[in-house]
Amino acid sequence: MHVAIPILLLAATVVVVATACRRVGLSAPLVLTALGAAASYLPWVPMPFAVEPEVILLGFLPPLLFAAASQTSLIDLNHNRQQILSLSVFLVLLTALGVGLVTWLLLHGWLGLDVTFPAALALGGVVAPPDAVAATAVARRIGLPRRVVTILEGESLFNDATALVTVRTSIALVAGGATVLTASRDFLIAAVGGAVVGLVAFKVIAWVRTHVTEPVTDVAISFLSPWLAYLPAEAVSAGGAHGSGVIAVVVCGVLLAHEAPTIQTAQSRVSERMNWSTIQFLLENMVFLLIGLQTHTIVDAVVKDENIGLVNALLVGLAVLVTVIVLRPLFVMPLALLWKLPVSRADPLSMREAAIISWAGMRGVVTLAAAFLLPADFAQREALVLIALIVAVGTLIVHGFSLGWLARRLDLHGPDPREDALQSAQVTQAAVRAGRAELDRVLDDPDTPTVPEDIEQALRTQAERRANIAWERLGGGRDDSEAPTEAYRRLRTAMLQAERTKVLKMRDAGHLDHAVLRAVMDSLDVEESMIAAVGERQQSLDDRMLLTPEERQGGCEDLRDASSSVNPETFDECPDCIREGTTWVHLRLCLTCGHVGCCDSSVARHATRHYEESAHPVMRSFEPGEAWRWCFKHELLG
Repeated sequence: MHVAIPILLLAATVVVVATACRRVGLSAPLVLTALGAAASYLPWVPMPFAVEPEVILLGFLPPLLFAAASQTSLIDLNHNRQQILSLSVFLVLLTALGVGLVTWLLLHGWLGLDVTFPAALALGGVVAPPDAVAATAVARRIGLPRRVVTILEGESLFNDATALVTVRTSIALVAGGATVLTASRDFLIAAVGGAVVGLVAFKVIAWVRTHVTEPVTDVAISFLSPWLAYLPAEAVSAGGAHGSGVIAVVVCGVLLAHEAPTIQTAQSRVSERMNWSTIQFLLENMVFLLIGLQTHTIVDAVVKDENIGLVNALLVGLAVLVTVIVLRPLFVMPLALLWKLPVSRADPLSMREAAIISWAGMRGVVTLAAAFLLPADFAQREALVLIALIVAVGTLIVHGFSLGWLARRLDLHGPDPREDALQSAQVTQAAVRAGRAELDRVLDDPDTPTVPEDIEQALRTQAERRANIAWERLGGGRDDSEAPTEAYRRLRTAMLQAERTKVLKMRDAGHLDHAVLRAVMDSLDVEESMIAAVGERQQSLDDRMLLTPEERQGGCEDLRDASSSVNPETFDECPDCIREGTTWVHLRLCLTCGHVGCCDSSVARHATRHYEESAHPVMRSFEPGEAWRWCFKHELLG
């Protein structure tokens, strides 16, 4: 019970606080850290309270990195590889050197303590890497552009390896067992060894998954994957240097996520996402609570140290905090200018994007875990750990509270939900078109058994409904109208509730076997969850600011040659619907003649009928705030 009760209390606190923070718009990592720091002074919290670094590095870090890597796009990482490499390697090294120099000058030069430069450099490696959990949690909460979030995620995934190698090398320098040459060798072995092991782990796990179809077994393999990559990488050794388990986990996680659609069943992918979301939520928030709970122990150790004292340690910690905060924009802003030069092959960042990236330097789990890696006989170890805590909490406060304000001042915002809906409609339309083509091919095959006409029509109607659902998320429609798919969702939800009520009555009466009832209930739950997801996506568009859609790439000659302005024959109605007595959902404008017709979700589909009669290829949305175009001839979005 002495183990179970504390774990239960930690988990319950995480659930309650994180849920409350999400509802009121606060940063959960910051609140949990502050709450843990306050709780550390309560009389019933054991002293000293310290979490072994191996618990964080082996128990928390691999699954958290794997979960973050699994949500990161390999395509986006490759597209922003120069920015991510610069931040995760060179900025970490610069920060470590800068912090090491400032710490050494203050502790050794100002206070006269026996602290060598390699020891100060170890502290620099400890506080150098921004935290993946804190950075992305804050970035997504305040709503930043996707590319900014991708760069921050990529940096946070790979910079831990650079930092941990720096810390281990600095510790070896203190012990007299390393040189600059061996440090460079160790870094190379860590990077290459970790990447190779991660690639091998991916190949092995992917091969196993292609032969596993049971979702429970597949998800269990997913839970093992972080350690199947991390532990072998750390075991790889050459000349005393080890491979980076961090890089191995990240490489393995990103590649597995990229290949998931081909190596996993759909049911396995859904189950894995749901399970990992829960695990990630608990672990990443519990880490910050544990960080705060160690505050009393760390402060108490410094107070008892007569060589430095709490006040001096706090002053040095604040100086290091300022150094960490200042060095990041001093590195990022000039680098953003270099990326704009013609000789650079990187896709340049705007200065506003560079500014927000330079201010997103929250530290967290790795900083505290690496701080506790410092040997017990390290000079001024307790003071260095306190300084690391000050930097972690300080960056969470400074950056966490001001990042949203800065983003608003720079007019940087997250993706427009209507732009997301437009891309979703484009992808769905292309997928439905491919499905219809395959249906036609199968039905035209002379070897295909005869398919009843009602089955064929049901398949075509279902495909059309899927496309219409995506398009109906765009546009406002009339205030007194209800889109067909919205009516379907409302009525089908009511039917499902009635069906479930009937099944539950049969269950309570004991008329059917439990396994049969559970299978029926599962089918009802799956259908209702899909309908609810559509409703939630539509709700996300309500009461949102209408933004100008981004310029889109691709298209065809008809889209390129279409008129940019044309006089519409009407402004707020479908004339054909008025004449025929039907109801329209959304309006479309022909860019050749100005004809206004209703969309395919409408009963009469006058926009499509106009194209079929006139062969005018391009129309545009005639809904408020929308400027996207559609080529009927090539079925392309513009």
